[in-house]
Amino acid sequence: MKYDDPRADGHQLYDDSRLTAIGLFAEVHAGLMSRFSPVMNAAGLSEVDFETLIRLARSPGQRLRMSDLAAQTGLSTSGVTRVVDRLEREELVQREACASDRRASYTVLTVAGAERLERVLPQHLQDIENLFTGLLGAEEMEAFLDTLRKIRTVVRPCATAGAETSPDKNPCES
Repeated sequence: MKYDDPRADGHQLYDDSRLTAIGLFAEVHAGLMSRFSPVMNAAGLSEVDFETLIRLARSPGQRLRMSDLAAQTGLSTSGVTRVVDRLEREELVQREACASDRRASYTVLTVAGAERLERVLPQHLQDIENLFTGLLGAEEMEAFLDTLRKIRTVVRPCATAGAETSPDKNPCES
């Protein structure tokens, strides 16, 4: 059955380039994650486990306050607690209390956590190269990174929480 378009400009709304941009972005993200998942799963890591471990590995002193880890991963405080509990049971992370603020605690990457990352990273980096970054020239990559950072600043301003902390200076200790 054929339906008449009640609006003369209805198709113009559907063809809006903003919808195309967000649709392509969502498709690419979903496609990349589905291609990365087998490598992560083979190492016993979920996507959120990997995200948590790699953020710790890339942070000063390989540690983050729980609140900063929640902000960086986009998880709720209870969500990050569940992830850290699970990773702690596997001895991939450990918690450290803050000496000067009993309300705060740190999640620290353990040697076992670093080893798990080091097992998965070579293949993961190769997959990233083959499916994503290798498709872009140097200038395209730089422009793409600048664009992603600009968008991230608006949609997830806390995504780098705790990243500015020097490994020698604990913001929690005087």
